[in-house]
Amino acid sequence: MPMPIKPANRPLEPEAKPYRPRLASERKGPTPRLAMLKPAGKVLPAAADGAAGPATDLTPVSAGGTNAMTREQLTEKILDIKRSRGWSWQHVCTEIGGISPFLIVGALLGQHRLVKPLAKKAASLFGLTPAEEAMLNEVPMRGAGVPMPPTDPLIYRFYELVMINGPAWKALIEEEFGDGIMSAIDFDMEMERLPNEKGDRVKITMSGKFLPYKYFGAEQGVAPLGYKEMDVG
Repeated sequence: MPMPIKPANRPLEPEAKPYRPRLASERKGPTPRLAMLKPAGKVLPAAADGAAGPATDLTPVSAGGTNAMTREQLTEKILDIKRSRGWSWQHVCTEIGGISPFLIVGALLGQHRLVKPLAKKAASLFGLTPAEEAMLNEVPMRGAGVPMPPTDPLIYRFYELVMINGPAWKALIEEEFGDGIMSAIDFDMEMERLPNEKGDRVKITMSGKFLPYKYFGAEQGVAPLGYKEMDVG
């Protein structure tokens, strides 16, 4: 007769417990990202489904323990102040002055920087802290926060304008100037409102320096730059 097989003497499996994320205090090693957060004392409402109870608001803080502000948050603060005081951009640009309104508004929206004297005037106008004033003087990450392709209809029209007319612009600029680009740094721009009986029109004038390609390693008798006038043979 076959011998009966006895079950192995194994300990019973522990009862499965539901998953629970470990708290920061239970984790091993440093948690640098969480270390930059501290409770701000603000209680958030529970989740809509009631699954989560009240939570403590975690506010980013700097190494010195003070609340840190991002460039995006500074932009929102500036817009809130402008909105609450009923200011126009024209008023803001007149008060700060010194450079093109496009550059002032762009800086306050986080896309340009203000030189120190203008950052000081902006800080005085909006009642900003010294740290926020210094942030206006920093070079931002230009283009951040603008999706591509743009989703805002007004900005998208310019994107569409370049897509459709860009090849013709390229052909005509190269025919007139040579092999290169139009600078968007050594650059001027103006906007006008033109009255028209069929509806007022927007006129935008752009002027950028022509920057030729450099043909590095060019030998004697070979044009070193892409200027049309140099391409003779």
